[in-house]
Amino acid sequence: MTTSPAVADVPNKSVTLESTTYTIQELGQDNFTVLVKGVPVGRIVYTFGSANGVPKGDTTSQEALDAIAEAWFAATAE
Repeated sequence: MTTSPAVADVPNKSVTLESTTYTIQELGQDNFTVLVKGVPVGRIVYTFGSANGVPKGDTTSQEALDAIAEAWFAATAE
């Protein structure tokens, strides 16, 4: 199965994956809430050199959040 890569848009604080735009809202250093149309669907965190997604409910998969996390943290790496 071929899927489109997640694309981060840092100035607009969003990531687009498979035609869905996810808004990224900072909670703390390397810890963000991921929202779709204002509704939280999970969190992304960067710990010990690894980007990870944590789903909230079952609307967005673990794999999707991991892809969002990888795209976001790669785009914002210093």
